[in-house]
Parts: sequence; C-alpha cells; structure tokens
Amino acid sequence: VAFVEVKLTETREVALNAFNAAVRAIPEIEQCHMIAGTFDYLLKVRTADMGSYRSVLAERISTLPHVAQTSTYVAMEAVKDAAL
Repeated sequence: VAFVEVKLTETREVALNAFNAAVRAIPEIEQCHMIAGTFDYLLKVRTADMGSYRSVLAERISTLPHVAQTSTYVAMEAVKDAAL
C-alpha cells in the first residue's frame, strides 16, 4: 500500500472533473480524497509489489489529466485499519 500526494497544474472545475473521472478508471487506486492543504489529492494505491507500483505510477498516475507533481509514501505497517 502506498499513499500518493498529487498536485495539479490547475484547480478549475473542468480540471478537477477530468482528474476525478480518470482516477475512477484505475483499479489500483482504492481511495482518492481531495485535500485542503499544500497538495490537491491524496490517493491510496494497492499493488502486488514495488515493481507493480512503479509501473502504475509511471504509466497511469503520472499521466492523469493535469498532474504536475506526485510524492509517494509507502506504508510499512497498518496499525489501525477500520472500515467506515
């Protein structure tokens, strides 16, 4: 599991809608949250291994509409994981 901060090139409604629609088509992205802060979205991504993650990042996440920058944080251990 990796968490990915995403900064967009712009945050006009048309850009947000394009990003949101494209995220929904990527099965490895389990969650996508719009964030109020220094970046625009936080993604929860699940892949089989780091090689698979690198492919998803390079071929899918980085090419999403209006993506300017990403930062990845790999989860080492789930201390608490409660369903909503």
